[in-house]
Amino acid sequence: MKDSEFKIKFLGGAGTVTGSKTIIETPKKTIMVDCGLFQGLKELRLMNWAPFPINPSKIDELILTHAHLDHCGYIPLLVKKGFTGKIHCTKPTMELAHIILSDSAKIQEEDAERANKNNYSKHKKAEPLYTVEDVVEAMKHFVAHELHEWVIIDNSIKFQLLNNGHILGSTFVDLHVNDKKIIFSGDIGRKAPMLLYPPEKIKDADYIILESTYGDRVHSSGDVKAELLKVIQETFDRKGILMIPSFAVERTQELMFILHQLREEDLLPNMPIYLDSPMGINSTSVYNHFPEWQNLSHYDLSRMYEDANFVSDFEHSKTVVADKTPKIVLAGSGMMSGGRILHYLNNHIDNPNNTLLFVGFQGEGTRGRAIMEGSQEIKFYGEYRKVKCHISSITSLSAHGDQMEMIDWLKNFEHKPLEIFLNHGELHQSDALRVKIQSELGWEAKIPKLDSEYILS
Repeated sequence: MKDSEFKIKFLGGAGTVTGSKTIIETPKKTIMVDCGLFQGLKELRLMNWAPFPINPSKIDELILTHAHLDHCGYIPLLVKKGFTGKIHCTKPTMELAHIILSDSAKIQEEDAERANKNNYSKHKKAEPLYTVEDVVEAMKHFVAHELHEWVIIDNSIKFQLLNNGHILGSTFVDLHVNDKKIIFSGDIGRKAPMLLYPPEKIKDADYIILESTYGDRVHSSGDVKAELLKVIQETFDRKGILMIPSFAVERTQELMFILHQLREEDLLPNMPIYLDSPMGINSTSVYNHFPEWQNLSHYDLSRMYEDANFVSDFEHSKTVVADKTPKIVLAGSGMMSGGRILHYLNNHIDNPNNTLLFVGFQGEGTRGRAIMEGSQEIKFYGEYRKVKCHISSITSLSAHGDQMEMIDWLKNFEHKPLEIFLNHGELHQSDALRVKIQSELGWEAKIPKLDSEYILS
């Protein structure tokens, strides 16, 4: 590789909406952008246990776009395997990553312990991928930066972080290698996010690495508040329980805001609201630390959580789970890969008066995707259970920009980039966005495969 050239390699988030990991390699430095956990399909999850494709000790720096598990969840293992460099991100991302990684480790430890206790592991002894202690060690590598702060790696590499409106602290990475400008989109937020400021507009780039999670669709333009109220009222009329598997970061806070608005307007029926997610509660406290990132008044920020009962203690959680009276419960995790939502399903999935409401993207191979696609049985805690409760979804609640919002964002670029790569999408999603980019902008886009690499200059 010549001094003027650099290599980009896709170690994750290629052909799938999970496990985001991208390497930029120059003759002198190796930079990694995001370090996510593979989730969903078993064949993807097994990749978390496989040897890492390159020696982690050879990676000099890691830049983190945001704190979702599919972008940061592999970090403790990377450090455990020998990474010794700095992990660069914004201050909110650092705080949220600590919470999310700690929760991930705790769930893995508990799942391994439960599998060993009940003897439903296929291995002699189930082990967690990493532990809470591994997370503590990984957090020592984090370095927080302000938006638009230039970080100098060496005399040919620098970067800055720009707000992209996806979740609190989430960013684009504006990476300069030699005289070339590379934009990593991370996960791009909506054109008009509910709580945050919209994504920054970027006018030029030589290379763009663009996510394509919703590359094949346009979000519903329905009234989210009215849709949610309808589901709540119908469940209440049946004297049922509304169970919402909710992502702890952004989706939980958005739902709390909508529920607060409905209560303020005296529209909610008389049923208690529970946030039964330690990670959701801890993440909400981080939101309170960074009001400057949120496009809400101090008045709204101070009152939007007052209608919810926060359930952090496990004994309190068991009491709420056992109670069969009408209520609204937000519980992790968002795709039902683990967490307290499974305890509610274990007790209430067989009652047709109850409702399971999906409010976010459900990855391929997850319990949430299976139920949304019509599965009548779901397996958890080693057993299959009949799905008898009502199933509903609100598709317009999303923190990801849709196809048209992606196109609108790309239209801000004054010149055609040398290359645009579409990652972080299932193949049909990426291909749909590729075709739309070609027809709307006249640009050719590449869809990299897992472990594919390209020499750029």
